[in-house]
Amino acid sequence: MADERADDRNAVAYALAVHPIEHLRYVARSSGVGQESLVRETAGALLSFGHDPAGLVTTCRRMLARQPSSGPLMWLASRVLTAAEPRAEVRACMEEISDDKTDRLLSRQLPVESTVCVLGWPDLIGRALRLRGDLRVLVVDVLGEGHHLVRRLSEQDGWVDEVAESGLGAAAASADIVLLETTAVGPSGFLGVVGSRAAAAVAHAAGVPVWLTAGRGTVLPGPMWDSLVERALGMVESWDADEEVVPLSLVDQIAGPDGLVSAIEAVSSTDCPVTPELFCAAI
Repeated sequence: MADERADDRNAVAYALAVHPIEHLRYVARSSGVGQESLVRETAGALLSFGHDPAGLVTTCRRMLARQPSSGPLMWLASRVLTAAEPRAEVRACMEEISDDKTDRLLSRQLPVESTVCVLGWPDLIGRALRLRGDLRVLVVDVLGEGHHLVRRLSEQDGWVDEVAESGLGAAAASADIVLLETTAVGPSGFLGVVGSRAAAAVAHAAGVPVWLTAGRGTVLPGPMWDSLVERALGMVESWDADEEVVPLSLVDQIAGPDGLVSAIEAVSSTDCPVTPELFCAAI
C-alpha cells in the first residue's frame, strides 16, 4: 500500500510538472527514442487518463498514429484499454518494461570472440554489445545511423568496422551471426529497419544464423500485428519506407526477455490482448 501511495505521489508530481497532453505531444513527435523510454514516458502521461475511458481510447489511438511502428506502445495501449483498473495496469506495464533484461541476456548469449553483423543503430543490441569487449562488430550504415553506433563501440575494447550500405550482403555472409532488432513481431514476420530482409536472406542462404532481438511488448497477436503493419507501412511505397516486414522463416532464434528461443516458441504466446478499439483510425 505504501508503495502504491508513493507511485501515486510521483504521478501527481509528474502531472504538475508537465501537462499530460503536452507531454504526449512531445513524445509523439519524438524520433530515435528507444522503445523502453517511449513506453515509460507514455505510461507516465496515461496515468492522468485513468478515470476517463473515452479520453484514454482517443489518446491511445492518437499516440499509435504518430508512433505507428512501436509494438510496445501497441502492447501498452491494448493492456490498459482492456484492464479493469487502467491506472494499476499502467503501473504494471511500466514495471515490466523497466525490468526487461533482453539486452543483458543477449550479451551473455553471444559466442565468445564471434563476428556479428548489425544494421544501423539498434537500441537493445547496442546496449548488449557495449557489455562485451571480445566481439568483432560489422556495423552496416543504413539510414546514416551506423556511424553513431561505431563511435559508441569504439570507446570500448573490441573490434568494430563501419560497413557501407553497399557492403551489406558481404558483411552478412562473412559474419558468425547476423543480429537484427525489431519493434514489432507478428505470427509470420517482424518489422525491421530497411535492409533487414536482405541481410537475413543473405545470411540464410550462406548458412549464417540470424538472431532477432525482440524486447518486452514487441510480440503481438495476429490482428494487432496486421493493424500495426497497416499503420506503419500502408501509406508508403515499400521501396521508399525506412522499415520493412521480414518473414520469420529467415530467423533462427529470437533473443527476448526470456533468453534465446526459437521463433516459433517466441510467437506462440503473447500478453498483448486483441483490442478492436485500436483498429480505428486516429481522430
